[in-house]
Amino acid sequence: MTIQLLHYEFLGPVALDNWGPPMEKVVYAILAREEDLFHLAYIDVCENTDEPSFFVSNTTFKCWIDKAGSEKNLYLAILPMFDSDTKGRRHVYDSLVSALNPPCNRKDAQ
Repeated sequence: MTIQLLHYEFLGPVALDNWGPPMEKVVYAILAREEDLFHLAYIDVCENTDEPSFFVSNTTFKCWIDKAGSEKNLYLAILPMFDSDTKGRRHVYDSLVSALNPPCNRKDAQ
């Protein structure tokens, strides 16, 4: 399954509690599920992680829960960018955040 954000095709969404490391060189989106709809809550870049607590230790995790209502309504979508450099991933991130303004990316959400 895929989900499109702007003109980028992300893999997923999958329930966040089904995610397991590792994750490397991706732009990821956290989505809040409401029945059959997914609402964008957060976007970020991951260079590399093996940490099972990667998402729950994020400083904006509480905002994600607030937007989703509960942890079981949180979903993950990823845009693999294995052949890109940090600058390329950052460009995609900046484009998405600028255009979509995810609520948990706002400064007042942290």
